[in-house]
Amino acid sequence: MTQDRLSLGAWGEDQAVLYLRRQGVKIVARNFMTPVGEVDIICRSKKELIFVEVKTRRSNAYGTPAEAVGKRKQRQIIRAAQWYLAQNKISLQPRFDVVAVMPDGEGRARIEHLPAAFDLSGF
Repeated sequence: MTQDRLSLGAWGEDQAVLYLRRQGVKIVARNFMTPVGEVDIICRSKKELIFVEVKTRRSNAYGTPAEAVGKRKQRQIIRAAQWYLAQNKISLQPRFDVVAVMPDGEGRARIEHLPAAFDLSGF
């Protein structure tokens, strides 16, 4: 992965964290790594523990950022979330969100938040 893409991804995650905090959730972890995969952001609301995949793209030329979170990626996030839940005895309901980020050309982020974008059904 090029340095430019890594920088874009880090910027997108930072924008997603700012957005999520404005929504009133508490950030618990960023870039949580497990032997089975990574979760970009873990946050919590009063009732849910939210596992967030952030996708950042410069354009929709190859599809929207959210469309890049296919079944394979969903499965990997679910496995990493299960790992997290096994290590941390948390009784909150898990939820899987996608936050899609695109720069608007003026240094700001256009954010599309898809709460409960996927779940355990079908896996």
